[in-house]
Amino acid sequence: MDLSLFITKSGMEKLQKRINELLTERPEVIKLVAIAREHGDLSENAEYKAARERQRAIDSELDHLRRRAPQLKVVDASQIPDHAKQGVYFGCYCIAEDTSNQERITYQVVGVEELNFCNEAGIQAVSIVSPIGRALYQKKPGEIAVVEAPRGKRHLEIIEIK
Repeated sequence: MDLSLFITKSGMEKLQKRINELLTERPEVIKLVAIAREHGDLSENAEYKAARERQRAIDSELDHLRRRAPQLKVVDASQIPDHAKQGVYFGCYCIAEDTSNQERITYQVVGVEELNFCNEAGIQAVSIVSPIGRALYQKKPGEIAVVEAPRGKRHLEIIEIK
């Protein structure tokens, strides 16, 4: 099972919203390119260069999201059976305590494609395929998730799953 293809229901909604934002912004940027082109010498036209750069960024992101969205499998956490929710599961929130400094962190385990859209205050979104996400996955309260990090191992005790 390729976990990198999973996305939460809210993540897919945010992804679709982003596609719509880009589709709305693109015509405006194309107009800015046309207006800047009318100012003459394009080699020294900063407005033209900035507008073209923004257009390329929009086109690139839009292309990526449009190609990726149909490949993703939406997982609605509310539809996951209770027996499967005994440990950390996809889409859940969990509170973990770093055993080295007793810092408590609330994580949300999400799909790779939705990391850019997660911005809840006090919540650290982690991809299901990231070192932290893999370590947390299926751990139960009281268990220790060992994260293989570039700076060494981190030990996260699962406090609560919600």
